Amino acid sequence: MYGDFRILTAGVSLRDIEARHPALRGAKSPMRTIRIKSASTDDAERARTGPGRDLSPLLAGAATAVGGVGALLALTDSGSPLRAPFTLFFLLAAPASAIAAILRGLDPFGRVLTSVAGSVVLNMLVAEGMLAVHHWSARGGVVAVTVLSLLLLLPALAHPRILERIGTTRSSGDTTSDKVV
Repeated sequence: MYGDFRILTAGVSLRDIEARHPALRGAKSPMRTIRIKSASTDDAERARTGPGRDLSPLLAGAATAVGGVGALLALTDSGSPLRAPFTLFFLLAAPASAIAAILRGLDPFGRVLTSVAGSVVLNMLVAEGMLAVHHWSARGGVVAVTVLSLLLLLPALAHPRILERIGTTRSSGDTTSDKVV
């Protein structure tokens, strides 16, 4: 009954490729190495002043202003020719920025793609909901998208506070959760 078990240790010597493997000399395998990007190049770029500095805060401020003007023009039912494009920009940018704030961990391309797709889906759901209940209005759509965007933005705004609260209550001796294996 017990005679069918085989001994798994090979009695023969290692093959040539196994004998030359770097792991036998203590080298790490490629699956166990962790590469950490250095932030020094990003810090040097941001610290630089002059015409080549980062324009993203300026562009974010301009986008916020255009979106705010679009929402204001739609809510006041203005006859301005800028009402349609600015309102459309607001309807796409407000939910997209709220979704992008939630998805901080993704790479930039994935964040942009996911947030724009989510923005389109949110706008379509608002439009379908308004059509289903027979209460279609541009002003109501802007209000609904604004409220939903703010509701999406709340967890992203509360997230740093929650992490700060968790960080202060954790004991200083427990560092096992911070290590990456």
